[in-house]
Amino acid sequence: MSNKREFKKYVEAVGASACETMMSAYYNVESVDKAEVEKAMGMVLGAVGVARANSNVSFDKGPKAFENHAEYAKAKQAFFKKLFAKISEDFMAELEAALKIFNAAVPQVAKDVNKRVSAE
Repeated sequence: MSNKREFKKYVEAVGASACETMMSAYYNVESVDKAEVEKAMGMVLGAVGVARANSNVSFDKGPKAFENHAEYAKAKQAFFKKLFAKISEDFMAELEAALKIFNAAVPQVAKDVNKRVSAE
């Protein structure tokens, strides 16, 4: 990601998409384990909140800590690249855990119907 704003939009979009799918199953799939779907949605929303909060970190050094502005810019860019990679990795891990819970909550019959519909 090139900046905090884009990163936050990305995290929100991915989280919203996952929650939308989960809510659809919650209300439209008979015999879905609603408690597990709620747990998965909570995990997704929590992951979004943590990722957004963690992306509010600032670079802790000023330009005067470097020999020139180019060195400062290089260090700052490397810092944010590493930061966003770690936040993204943590976010995706939490999202995958939530999706495992969600997939286990959806009955096999509904999964089979989705496979047939998407194959057509």
